[in-house]
Amino acid sequence: MNPTMVAFGGGVNSTALLVGLADRGQRPDAILFADTGAEKPETYAHVATMSAWCLAQGFPEIVTVRNEQTGPLERHCLAKGMLPSLAYGAHKRGCSEKAKQRPQHQWARRWPAALECRAAGGKVRKLIGYSAQERYRARIEEDRFYEYDYPLIQWGWDQEACRDAILRAGLAVPPKSSCFFCPAMKKREILQLGREHPDLLDRAIVLERAARPGLQGGSIKGLGGYFAWEDWYRRVSEPLPLFEDDLVDANPFGCMCVTPTEDEP
Repeated sequence: MNPTMVAFGGGVNSTALLVGLADRGQRPDAILFADTGAEKPETYAHVATMSAWCLAQGFPEIVTVRNEQTGPLERHCLAKGMLPSLAYGAHKRGCSEKAKQRPQHQWARRWPAALECRAAGGKVRKLIGYSAQERYRARIEEDRFYEYDYPLIQWGWDQEACRDAILRAGLAVPPKSSCFFCPAMKKREILQLGREHPDLLDRAIVLERAARPGLQGGSIKGLGGYFAWEDWYRRVSEPLPLFEDDLVDANPFGCMCVTPTEDEP
């Protein structure tokens, strides 16, 4: 039988996926959380809570994996003097591939169950938490190592159904999972980051400043793509009227991060 791996992103969808599997008596063989090194503290706390919950359900504990070559995404971007790839355009999703997908695959290539399965000509079944509202994302082509499955779509669970399932299980609904410097963050989320985690906003601005020399003369201005977080945040933080345009979504590209899994910086 092909082993089953869950791509756990630490957000609502992947949490609901685990709850749904437990409800149905379907035990995964491995649950992986790809740590970019840049999640907010609330997400790391939730991952720890869910790992304990998984053990109580008879599931394996959540395994945290990281990119073994590049290290944390923040450090990699600083060393290269660059922004996360999504800032450069909708088609640029290298940050997701490097920090989310690759570390999971690195781990799976050494997983005894996967090696045994491949030797027998099989594939690992990888479960991804795309909700019923995200059918357009469920287009990952099968490769020689994985076959992909999307249980939330099969169950017809949208975001509301996911939240309801989490609450029924006696769990807290987690906050959105993403890197604290993700270019897909909405402007309201940048403001929230500044209020709740000013230290993380400062680190995001340091990363943006480090990339500035390579942006000279181009259309990309900073983490917001067409604008720099630092300039925008300074402007809206001043004691001046806040206009509606100031809160239009920051980066129109949207983050497709999910390991491939929901919530993938």
